[in-house]
Amino acid sequence: MTSDGLTALGVVGALGTGAAYALSTLSVAWLWAASALLVVQWFGDSLDGTLARVRRAERPRYGYYLDHIVDAFSTAAIGTGIGLSPYVNLGVALAGVLAYLILSINVYLESQAFGVFRLGYSRIGPTEARIILVAANVALALSGPGAAVVPVATGAAAALAVGMFVMVAVRIGRNVSALGRLEPPPTASPPRHLTTTSPEGYLLKHEAVRPI
Repeated sequence: MTSDGLTALGVVGALGTGAAYALSTLSVAWLWAASALLVVQWFGDSLDGTLARVRRAERPRYGYYLDHIVDAFSTAAIGTGIGLSPYVNLGVALAGVLAYLILSINVYLESQAFGVFRLGYSRIGPTEARIILVAANVALALSGPGAAVVPVATGAAAALAVGMFVMVAVRIGRNVSALGRLEPPPTASPPRHLTTTSPEGYLLKHEAVRPI
């Protein structure tokens, strides 16, 4: 098994998770499959870089790019599958995908602007997000289909999406403030009085009288 093979395994796990969520319209048993495939996705996504480091086969730029583009694709696949399930409204699920992607983009920008890579927000990171999804799957599978399940699940997903938007808004505000202190705007100096004896004034004078 190679690190690229683990990355591919993670992609398969993400696609399978999304498909299992969509198929939960047929049976709640697919929620258990979604949970198992989330574990597969976590295994491939978390250990591909570790394997490369253990084997001393790191390719930093290649790995950085591939890992993050695959993360974005996996997030979209899983989120879309959740929206196609009978439990969460598609619009709410896609709003959650958008919020998560904005959170991720902000992390990547922070790594360039500050030279620090902070993968999670507070104590919530990708692993914790998967644990939350698995716990939700278990709760939905055990409760079974019901009229009250859909609004509760959709409400919880909406609250989670709003929470992510709030977190990224706060973090962006802090980042802009910190960068503003690190790079204050230049102070405007008063305009210089140009005379014909100064180099700038001499050039302006001769440019003005130069024939066309």
